[in-house]
Amino acid sequence: MPLHKVPVGLWRRLWLREGICSRLPPHYLRSLQEARAPAPVHYRPRGVGAGAGAGAGGRRERVQDVPIPVYRPPEAQLGLWGGEGWVVGYRYVGDDKLSKRVKKVWKPQLLQRELYSEILDTKFAVTVTARTLDLIDAAYGFDFYILKTPEEDLCSKFGMDLKRGMLLRLARQDPQLHPDNPQKRAAIFDKYKEFVIPEAEAEWVGLTLDEAVEKQRLLEEKRADTLLHPG
Repeated sequence: MPLHKVPVGLWRRLWLREGICSRLPPHYLRSLQEARAPAPVHYRPRGVGAGAGAGAGGRRERVQDVPIPVYRPPEAQLGLWGGEGWVVGYRYVGDDKLSKRVKKVWKPQLLQRELYSEILDTKFAVTVTARTLDLIDAAYGFDFYILKTPEEDLCSKFGMDLKRGMLLRLARQDPQLHPDNPQKRAAIFDKYKEFVIPEAEAEWVGLTLDEAVEKQRLLEEKRADTLLHPG
């Protein structure tokens, strides 16, 4: 006999259908419900699921394609670790397989770098990893990296806050960007025009559920106050 009438995995979806959560913007609710698995960082997937692959001589062999559990400490939310985190495992003392096995934690090497955002016209002192710098180079710039990388791969509250700020500035065509050089401002907006979304959507990008609920509550309070005290 099951312990719960509804499977635990469905609790979050049901919760989003009730109360103030059900009144959140549809595009924000979709972003919560369409959670995708992050790109593999600490392992190389073999491209097959739980099925069997072809072994030597055409024999079928059992294949495991299981993601390695990664723990991301709170500090990871304040930097840009490129999807890396702590990996907990075991090692043999003295690299001798006949010796005792002890617990080990593999941690990424962290670097302090100053990164410049064209859209925000600001330099940020950020904790990064070597993989982050490689991803920034592959994206041809810091702003492109932030805008192109999905939330599940950024794995950073700081990164999502940056993305929201960039999207808002692009949506508003903010004249505060290089106010004395309109040509440079227009060139920057044109460079990143493919990422422009409506301002009403950009305001919700990267918000946690608690932040979104509080934002919705304030909006509803303001709307009710306007109805009660028009003008």
